[in-house]
This record gives sequence, structure tokens and C-alpha cells, in this order.
Amino acid sequence: MSAPPRQQPLDEALLALSHAHQPRYLEDLAELVAIDSGSYSFDGVNRVADLVRARLDRLGFSVERVPLPPTHGHRTGDVLIGRRQGRLAVADGGRRLLLAAHMDTVFDDGTAAERPFSLSGSLAHGPGVSDDKGGMVAGLAALEILARAGVEDYAELVFLATPDEEIGSPASRPVTRRAAEGAHYALALECARENGDLVIARKGVADFSLTVTGRAAHAGIEPERGANAALAAAHLVIAIQALNGMWEGVTLNVGVVRAGSRFNIVCPEAELLVEIRSASDSGMRQATAAIEEAAARPVVPGTRVTVEGLESCPPMEDTDASRRMLDRAKAIGVRLGLSFGATATGGVGDANTIASTGVPTLDGLGPVGGADHTPEEWLDVSTVPARVALLASLLADLGDSRSD
Repeated sequence: MSAPPRQQPLDEALLALSHAHQPRYLEDLAELVAIDSGSYSFDGVNRVADLVRARLDRLGFSVERVPLPPTHGHRTGDVLIGRRQGRLAVADGGRRLLLAAHMDTVFDDGTAAERPFSLSGSLAHGPGVSDDKGGMVAGLAALEILARAGVEDYAELVFLATPDEEIGSPASRPVTRRAAEGAHYALALECARENGDLVIARKGVADFSLTVTGRAAHAGIEPERGANAALAAAHLVIAIQALNGMWEGVTLNVGVVRAGSRFNIVCPEAELLVEIRSASDSGMRQATAAIEEAAARPVVPGTRVTVEGLESCPPMEDTDASRRMLDRAKAIGVRLGLSFGATATGGVGDANTIASTGVPTLDGLGPVGGADHTPEEWLDVSTVPARVALLASLLADLGDSRSD
């Protein structure tokens, strides 16, 4: 697909605006990183939400703030859904575009004071600087430079900010699905990979609890009357781990094993906590069926196994539609002097939920960062102007189907 003549000067204008916006970007990033906003830090996440809402208000978005019910005994912060109408109706070729980021981090309260925002050369450090505060601020910056450039040829821009992504989005997932309704494209704002690549696919995840029930007996006097649940669990661990490599893009892990209470009792009960990660729905179904089949045939006589499904999240699959989005992003990148590819990752994000609704989704649209979830987390701020311009140009391109 060849680019319309207007795109080159628009890209250049957006890049210039992005460079001019860089000081404000750094101010906003430092302000957000200074807030402890772990997934269970209700007040901290909502302080981030206050700041994000203020910026969306200033940009002319109508903002819905959605309180969430407690999950697993914990409160999370609110969800924000900002909407801004464009001047190009859907019937005339306008498209609804969803931007998604998360406000929570994996870090405990007090971390922001222990490791405050810092800038050393081109590298910024601090809790959440890459995951996902750097991406969130990039999204807000892209919206601002689009407004300054007078770009309104789209049907609607939707900005989604969630409070619980780092714990699997258990409370916000229904709101995310609602925000994705009617969207033609979705761009998720996790930061680009360390080599600059975007994210074309994310594995889905499903967690299971397997309870092995045996029969207790005195281990010294009459062990033959017992049925050892620990032994049955051990065989089950081996059987499940042996499933790795059976299906492309599927991994299984027995992460927790609990069994027994005393040396002199034949173990009457054991528990396994098992995770499946799969790049496809079909792989998830096959692995789930294999676990259930292994559980239905315990090796130790007198034992039985109960399988309970826990949390799950569907995969963000590599599709033709997302590949076409990637091609458009790469074409813009060339005009901006950027070269990048796309990668698949085993990590789960809100992009999984969005993609599962059928909306073509591309992730990794933030600046380049890395070492997420560690004290060494970093963001390369020298990549911000070009990456913000890429995001803004891609929004302009996707928002107007007349250029397709």
C-alpha cells in the first residue's frame, strides 16, 4: 500500500511536535513514577487516575470513571474510559480507535521513595517507568500532539486506563471488554521491546488447582491400608511436565506442590497448582484436555484427582489483521527513520482481553524500555520523540479509512 502524499509532511509535523513536547513528557513521567501505585494500592492507583483524568479533560475527552468491586478480598483503583469524538463519521470512513494502558505496578508502597525517578544520560529509572507509566504518558503525549496538529479525521478516540493489569485484570476485564465494543483497531501502550520491536502476539494463560485425595494410614504399622496422595501427585507432576513440547506455542508448569502433614502418616491429600500458557485457543484446549485425562487416571490405586479451573486469560493471537496494522506501522517508521519488527511474548496484558473481542490489536507502542518488574527497570527517553510520533501517525492513519 502506497502512502498518500499528505502523510509525509504530517509525519514530519508530528515528529517536530513530539520533540517539542519532550520536556513535558519527562515532567509527567516523573510525577507518575513518584506515586506508589501497586495493584493493591487503592489510594495510589487512584492518584494516578486523578492525573490521567486531568490530562484527558484538558484534551477535550469525556471521561467515565468506573469504581470496581473488591476482588479476592482486595480493592483496586478505578478504571478510566476517555472518549473524544472526531469529525469523520464511521459511515464516511472514520474509525474508532482504542488506546490501552495500565496504571498499576508490581511494587509495594514505599518503593517510590526508596528508588525515586532518576535520569542518567538517556536512561530513566524508577518503579513503573517502563511498565507501564512510560507507555501511558506516551499515549497522552500522542493525543496532545494530534490535537495540536489539528488531526481529527477519525470517528472516535478511546483511552482506557486500568488499575489491576499486573494481577491479571480480574476486576477490570469486563470494563475492558465494554470499552473495546465497536472499536475498529486497538493499540496497547506497553513499552517496545529492548530491540525496538512491537508486540504482535501474547500467550494466553489458564491456572488450575489439582487436588489429589488418598487414604490415611499408620505409616509404620499398616501402610498397606493407605493410598499415598503424595506419590500420586508426584506421578502427576511428571506426566504434566512431560506434556511440554507436545503442541507448538504451549508450555505447562507445575508451580506449587503441597502434600502431607506428618512423617508417620500415609499422605491422604496433595495439591498441585498448574499453569498453561498458549499462543492459541486450540493449544489451550488441547493442553487442558491432556491435564484432565492425566487426572482421570491416577497411578496410585485408591487415589482420585479433582481438577478446578482458576483464573484464565485468552491469547492475543497473531492474525492477518494485526499483521496489516504492523505493516502500516512499519511504513510510518521508515518515514520517521525507525526500523523495527514484531515479536510474540509469553506475558499477558490487557491486549489479550481486547484482542479476544475480535478487535485487531497491536501492542508495544510505547517507548523502548526493559527490565520490567525489577529494581533495574529502565526507559530510554531518547526513543520517546520518534515513538510518540509513530503512535500519533499510526492513529492518524488508522482513523481515516479513506487512505486505505
